Amino acid sequence: MPTQMMKAIRQYEFGGPDVLRYEDAPMPSLKAGEVLVRVHAVGLNPPDWYLREGYKSLPPEWQPQLDFPLILGTDVSGVVAAVADDVEGVFVGDAVYSMVRFPDGMFGESQAYAEYVSVPASHIAPKPAGIDHVHAAGAPMSLLTAWQFMVELGHNEPNPLQSNPHQPVPLEGRTVLVNGAAGGVGHFAVQLAKLKGAHVIAVASGRHEALLRELGADEFIDYTRTPPEDVVHDIDLVIDALGGPTTDRFLRTLKRGGALFPIYPLGFDGAEEASKLGVTVSTTQVRSSGAQLADIGRLLDDGTIQVVVDSVYPLADARKAHERAARGHLQGKIVLTDA
Repeated sequence: MPTQMMKAIRQYEFGGPDVLRYEDAPMPSLKAGEVLVRVHAVGLNPPDWYLREGYKSLPPEWQPQLDFPLILGTDVSGVVAAVADDVEGVFVGDAVYSMVRFPDGMFGESQAYAEYVSVPASHIAPKPAGIDHVHAAGAPMSLLTAWQFMVELGHNEPNPLQSNPHQPVPLEGRTVLVNGAAGGVGHFAVQLAKLKGAHVIAVASGRHEALLRELGADEFIDYTRTPPEDVVHDIDLVIDALGGPTTDRFLRTLKRGGALFPIYPLGFDGAEEASKLGVTVSTTQVRSSGAQLADIGRLLDDGTIQVVVDSVYPLADARKAHERAARGHLQGKIVLTDA
């Protein structure tokens, strides 16, 4: 039987956005425990461009050795096109959304930048009926990251980034600062903190203030005018959605017994200072969970949590979408569509 083909974004080498090609590719074969999803929208996330470049920021021993061509992406919203014989409770025609095979497939096995993607049944959830495919595709990785950091870890897998398991902290009545509050993870973190009863301080550039106050921020700091670490003190929790080597500057904003959660922990060098200050620094690796997406989906369905979309591009223009990501200062998520 001839191989069925689809359109996909593939790359044959590591590099900038120009390595992304829109071309024909074989449709994925369906294995036991999987469903085949006709993709209507794809959400972009930082691991997409990290992988496109070859994960250059990782230690050499962690950098992937991959077979090309490579298809990027993890976050999809679409309609079930086929179901493996052993899968129950999922049917052809169901609208679903998913973060596909992450982190186990983070080095190219997820393959979401395509017209069709095979998805483990345990990684899918019903698409929230109250939002369209574009907004649903913008949610999975960013919202699951905020949820697993702040509300419920939801798994017992070892954390490759620290020896102890990550534990969310109580939010009700606490003061929470969110750095990078307008971005993918950040705008969800603001909403979850507010939903759970926290007093929320959002840090972003000034053009995002109106949106972040609408999403629930009680206070706003324009970092281009005022370094937040110079004016904020006695915080219970800092969610640093940017992370990296500048995260340690937030240690001075926390009260003794407070916590700092860097979403991107590589480069953090403040462990000794944190210990002296009595501050917990903790991180985790977001993991695929259809069950959590189903729970969170109810909040998306009724509008309790909103997905902010920065920009939308056709799948064929994935290169332009990556160029937009490289310019930074995103307000929410970038999404690719099947249009």
